Amino acid sequence: MNKVPLTLAIGDYEHTRDLATGQVPVQGVDLNVLYLPPEEAFFRFTFFREWEVSEMSMGKYVSLRSQEDNAIAAIPVFPSRVFRQSMIYVREGGRITRPEQLKGKRIGVPEWAQTAVIYTRGYLVHQADVPLASVDWIQAGVNQAGRVEKVKLKLPAGVRLRPEPERSLNEMLLAGDIDAVLSARPPRGFGRGIARLFPDYEAVEAEYFKDTGVFPIMHVIVIKTEVLERHPWLAMNLYKAFEEAKRRSVERLSDITASHAPLAWLAPYTDRMKSLFGEDFWPYGLEMNRITLQAFVDFAFEQGVCHRRLELEELFPKQVLTSFKV
Repeated sequence: MNKVPLTLAIGDYEHTRDLATGQVPVQGVDLNVLYLPPEEAFFRFTFFREWEVSEMSMGKYVSLRSQEDNAIAAIPVFPSRVFRQSMIYVREGGRITRPEQLKGKRIGVPEWAQTAVIYTRGYLVHQADVPLASVDWIQAGVNQAGRVEKVKLKLPAGVRLRPEPERSLNEMLLAGDIDAVLSARPPRGFGRGIARLFPDYEAVEAEYFKDTGVFPIMHVIVIKTEVLERHPWLAMNLYKAFEEAKRRSVERLSDITASHAPLAWLAPYTDRMKSLFGEDFWPYGLEMNRITLQAFVDFAFEQGVCHRRLELEELFPKQVLTSFKV
C-alpha cells in the first residue's frame, strides 16, 4: 500500500527530532518536514493552511474550537511547555517590583490570544489579584509594529484592549508609555533598559507548579480534519511516533556516559526534572495533563479567547483518548 504523503511544520526540538529525521517513522506516512519558528508556522497555518500537520498555538486552537471551527483537530502531543512568570517585563530601575503592583497599570501584549499571555494573565488574576478589568491592555508587536490578532475575541465586560499598530511594545515600554509587557519573546531592549519582573524566575515558577500542578502547555500538534477523515488511523500513528521520539530523547539526556548536548551536568538536571515533575516529566496524552489543560481552557474562557466553555474531551479525536490493553 502506498504511504500517505504529509508535510509537518514544526520547530527544531530535541524531543521531536528523531521523528523529523525519520529515525522514528510514522507508520503508513511519507513525511516531509518544514522547520519553522512558531510565529511563522502559526501565521501561515492559521490563515492559509499550507500543510497537513502543524505545530500550533494552544490558545488559537482552543479559540477556534470554541467558535465551532473544527477544520483542524489536535492530538495530545505538546512540543513546547514553558513556565511564564519569566515573561513579565518592566523598565529597569522602575517602581514596579511585585506582580500585584500591575493593578491599574498599562500592560502590553503581542496578541491577546497568545498562549503564553493567557497563562500569565491567569497567574496575575488568580495568584497576584490583578483583575483583567483593572488594567489598560495594549496590543502590538513585540519588536516590530503591525502585529495583529489572528482569532476573533469575545472580551469580558469591562476589559479594555486597544491595538497600537504604529509602535512596538519594546518602544512603548522604554518610553514609559506602558508599564509592563507580557511576551514569550523578550523585547529587544531586554538588558538595556528592560528587565524581568522576577529576576529569580525559576524559583517562582517551581513554587507555582507546587501550588497549582500546572506545567504550562504552549503548543500542540494539529491535523487538518479533512485529512483525518480520509485516514482516521493517522492520529494514533502520529501520536505513537511522537511518544517514541520523546522517549529516545529523554533516554539520551539521562545518559551520564557521554555528553549528548553541549551542557555540563545535563543528566543530573534530568534527575532534578524527574524529582519535581515525576518520572515522565514531559507527558503527552489527556489524563497526564488534565490539571494543566483544565486550567488553560478556564483561563481562555475567562479572558474571552474561548467563546464558550470547552470540555477537554472535545479537544482531541476519540481514537487518541483510549488505547488497547494486553
